[in-house]
Amino acid sequence: MGKKVAIVLSGCGVYDGSEIHESSAVLVHLSREGAEGEFYAPDVEQMHVVDHVKGQPTEEKRNVLVESARIARGNIKDLATLNVKELDALIIPGGFGVAKNLSTWATQGKNCTVAKAVEDTLKAFHAAKKPIGLCCISPVLAAKVFPGCELTVGQDKECEKWPYAKTAEAMKELGCKHINKRVDEIHVDVKNKLVTTSAFMCNAPIHEIYDGIGKMIKEVLKLA
Repeated sequence: MGKKVAIVLSGCGVYDGSEIHESSAVLVHLSREGAEGEFYAPDVEQMHVVDHVKGQPTEEKRNVLVESARIARGNIKDLATLNVKELDALIIPGGFGVAKNLSTWATQGKNCTVAKAVEDTLKAFHAAKKPIGLCCISPVLAAKVFPGCELTVGQDKECEKWPYAKTAEAMKELGCKHINKRVDEIHVDVKNKLVTTSAFMCNAPIHEIYDGIGKMIKEVLKLA
């Protein structure tokens, strides 16, 4: 039997939801490894809706579960219904929705709160000793929920290639160990069964981002 993996989404679109290319890469790599992805998202209103042409917030209101269903081709469940006993692993793709809809990292940084359903899900997989894969900005969720864990969001020195490197510093201030990695590399926190990769935290060719996510998926399935 192939492994069954929960994929938690945060909307649809990089600026206010899940990063679509990362979400797709997760699904492709799971499929290649013979695993089944099962989509979940919280049934809550988005923090805001961003016009992805202008990069500006609009007056519109949208629901995280409804928007996430676009990526899941309609086959998605409310995160509140997730049963960890029926699943082998958890993956959370990146995108600003992680920092806006799954937590308040976008507005409060290291002082953020993680949405209760998301925190409960992370803790349930952790308590069951089942692996958790996080890419792009989503490692900040683990940084907040599992103090002292080891993670990567790529590099900790900001430059044109790594425009979001300050995230690593904030994670260190939370007591986490940040490990610098290239975009096509992963870091494995063996003790906590956390597998992280930087994805679009880096300005890199998309195939390198896909390769990093592929390594993350392989390792998560190996630990499952």
